[in-house]
Amino acid sequence: MNKWSLGIDVGGTFTDIVLTDGAGALHTTKTPSTKDQSDGVLNGIGKIAEQVGETAESLLSDCGIVVHGTTVATNALLEYRGAKVGLLTTDGFRDELEFRRSYKESTFNPRLEAPEAICPRRMRVGIPERVSKAAEVLIPLDEDAVRKAVSFLKEEGVQAIAVCYLFSFISPEHERRTAEIINEMAPEIYVTLSCDVLPEIREYERVSTTVVNAYVGPLIQSYVSHLEKKLRAKDFVGELFIMQSNGGMLTAEETGKQAVGTLLSGPAGGVTATGWVGEMAGYNDLMIVDMGGTSYDISVIQNLTPVMTTESWLARYRIALPMLDIHTVGAGGGSIAWIDDGGALRVGPESAGSYPGPACYGRGGTRPTTTDVNLILGLLNPDFFLGGEMTLDLEASREAVRVHVADPLGLSVDEAAQAISEIVNNNMANASHLVTTRRGLDPRDFALVAAGGAGALHAGRQAELLGISSVIVPATGPVFCALGDTVAHLKVSDARTYFASMEGIDLADLNARFDEMEKAARARLASQNVTQNFELRRSLDLRYEGEVHEVTVPLKTRTRRVTSLNIDATLRAFHDQHEKLFAHKDTAHPVELLTIRVDVLGLREPPRVNGADFGDEDASGAVKGTRPITFADGPHESTVYDGAKLQAGHFLSGPAAIESWGTTIIVCPGQEALIDAYGNCIIENGGHG
Repeated sequence: MNKWSLGIDVGGTFTDIVLTDGAGALHTTKTPSTKDQSDGVLNGIGKIAEQVGETAESLLSDCGIVVHGTTVATNALLEYRGAKVGLLTTDGFRDELEFRRSYKESTFNPRLEAPEAICPRRMRVGIPERVSKAAEVLIPLDEDAVRKAVSFLKEEGVQAIAVCYLFSFISPEHERRTAEIINEMAPEIYVTLSCDVLPEIREYERVSTTVVNAYVGPLIQSYVSHLEKKLRAKDFVGELFIMQSNGGMLTAEETGKQAVGTLLSGPAGGVTATGWVGEMAGYNDLMIVDMGGTSYDISVIQNLTPVMTTESWLARYRIALPMLDIHTVGAGGGSIAWIDDGGALRVGPESAGSYPGPACYGRGGTRPTTTDVNLILGLLNPDFFLGGEMTLDLEASREAVRVHVADPLGLSVDEAAQAISEIVNNNMANASHLVTTRRGLDPRDFALVAAGGAGALHAGRQAELLGISSVIVPATGPVFCALGDTVAHLKVSDARTYFASMEGIDLADLNARFDEMEKAARARLASQNVTQNFELRRSLDLRYEGEVHEVTVPLKTRTRRVTSLNIDATLRAFHDQHEKLFAHKDTAHPVELLTIRVDVLGLREPPRVNGADFGDEDASGAVKGTRPITFADGPHESTVYDGAKLQAGHFLSGPAAIESWGTTIIVCPGQEALIDAYGNCIIENGGHG
């Protein structure tokens, strides 16, 4: 057995590292992210190796697994710098990407520009072929047309080709033959088929997801291969896995084939970690908010199960794969405050990133950011950023706010800083409502988990704005996504269109289809050695006859075989869930099944963390002093605690600041905080907003 396991998460500003040794110890660190993400990864490994008295080589030679959350695919899509892509599709249907199912983000905005064309029209070629919904070949595949199209795309220098024919989710033979021809003519080109990426009904969703996979696929495949070579050169002998948007991890080889599954690779780690921490802390329903240097990510966990969605949009493209329901806004520590053409104060989504970073970093940044504002308001200690590894320049922050916000608006620097802070906090609260109230959930029913380097600075105020009574700041909050990488299970999600009425459904056929999907999913997990313990989860996409949107309902069975009793229970759950989401149910109305889903999980043993016995409540021994902190109701002289000296059982009252490596926890006036057995800080919001 290898001694070490590594979780590595690359964010827009910092690369986070969590190292576990299997004996209950967690070691954490941060290092600035780099243009080539693998450089930051290796820098972080070297840094944490030094912490535990090892070299990078000696640590990696005794490391069994590296799980990596990466933003390579996300950044490529958001910045529109992916591969040059061509599309082969059924003749007459090459404009599906433009039609977008008539979806427009701002319906009444005539100036809204079309999305950036990640596959321009001249790179989309119609191929004569046609299959019916009954899998009948109406028009045979024109192989000469395929060869001509491939020659054209090859001359145009495409790096990837997406293939998406009508009804290929029922009959994939034409797509498979097309891939063979491409591989014969241009083996260097990355090929992705819709029957592999998303074998489901609805053309736009399928072609959009497939084209996005082709757009980011070559970059992910190249990056993962590049990283693995660097790790092997440092004596790494274990297995490399990549965090997936569905909350699980997948082998590097499989990730290269379905790169679109990594679009939420980074924040997915935080959601995974939330369930693990929530279970230890005794909370089942949680809202995770992760605030880093660039973004603020929000997601919900009910009964320790993350909420999933198949309706994600990223960079204005539809991604219809099952993904964690994570909502992201540009409200990170590096988010820039600015004044728009109408004279209104705005914050984000533009970020200063690591370089030049906020003005207070002293790296050449001159525009005011959330971090600058937090420094001005006293939430941050300029001499204790990253545990003292960095010193912040308060005067640079004040000058940035004065020049860009205070003077133009006729405010003092302190007034401008407080205005910026309230805008940031309300932006985050509004975003939290999108994953709760918009889905029929009440945010007051959840405990708020504050993660990321900046999450704990704002969590107390978020609790006030949302009416949440409890906040959990994990001991590993500054590196929470990397922690999630260390506790993630292997996971393969698969789906198949299966259109049928739920009344009199053919159970023998349904079970046969489920068995086929399970075998295919298990085959994708076979090329790994970290587990042989698997768990099967199944679900159905159901809707009332005549509806156009489905509800995904878990199919709970005690046996592998689905029975009529299981179907009846699933129908009852569908009616209840439909009422919760849409305030309506009709148990007499016919129900249709559109899609069947399978998740196969390869279960890993989570890191063992040893809890401490509660000691005395008196936390006075950890007091460092006091400083003025400006809250929503004005400045308060606040007690400052050394987080490294706080122990299990210590109790303290706000207003207060707890300074720890990687983060500062702010306890607002009227709130109380307790350190639990695992070092987590539990904040109780007495006013509940």
